[in-house]
Amino acid sequence: PSAQPSRTSRVASKMTRFQMENNGEQIKKFVFGKQNTTEPAEKLEIVIPELLLPGYSFYTWPSAPILAWFLWERRLSLINKRVLELGAGTALPGILAAKCGAHVTLSDCTTLPKTLQHIQRCCRLNGLAPGKDIEVIGLTWGLFLDQIFQLGPVDLILGSDIFYDPSVFEEILVTVSFLLEANPQAKFLFAYQERSADWCIETLLKKWNLSCNVISLDNLSAELGVDPQELMGNHTIHLLEVTRRS
Repeated sequence: PSAQPSRTSRVASKMTRFQMENNGEQIKKFVFGKQNTTEPAEKLEIVIPELLLPGYSFYTWPSAPILAWFLWERRLSLINKRVLELGAGTALPGILAAKCGAHVTLSDCTTLPKTLQHIQRCCRLNGLAPGKDIEVIGLTWGLFLDQIFQLGPVDLILGSDIFYDPSVFEEILVTVSFLLEANPQAKFLFAYQERSADWCIETLLKKWNLSCNVISLDNLSAELGVDPQELMGNHTIHLLEVTRRS
């Protein structure tokens, strides 16, 4: 999707891979903090299990580290914030927010129980107990079922690479519009990988009374010693903030 942003730079976290025994599961470890320094520095490690299964939700897509780094650099502002991640998948940004002191609810499609179970596993591997330290719920875009009405107040809505198919764009934005109407001070922060320059959400934003600003990634993580091109390959990543139109 596009609000016609200018080209932005890219950033990735330091990441290592290793295999768990016997179950074919790949574990990725993401390290947030100053890189390539001997100085004492705050650091956070998050491990994400990935499964070799068909489906979008068992793999950490390139936008997730971008959003996670952006949140890490603003981690102090996350303390005690009420955060909802949509289409969480492996939930890297949401887990990071929880580790930084936010009250986080991770959500994914209600009709994908294996995805929700996998999110719970991602949480447990990072010392977060579902139902205690973090919440995991089914929430289907565009459907207004009990789960969305039971959410309670939200300060920040997150999404990484959820705009992967134009057929779901309006379902996402009508859900976001509903949440922002209920929480007028909240923001929807999302990162996505550009797949087509022809995809655009501008008309849908106007339809659902939303406004969108592009957040520059030019200086993201520069002071932390992270190479913006590292691990991103040739992907183009954008970071945007959506609010209720006044």
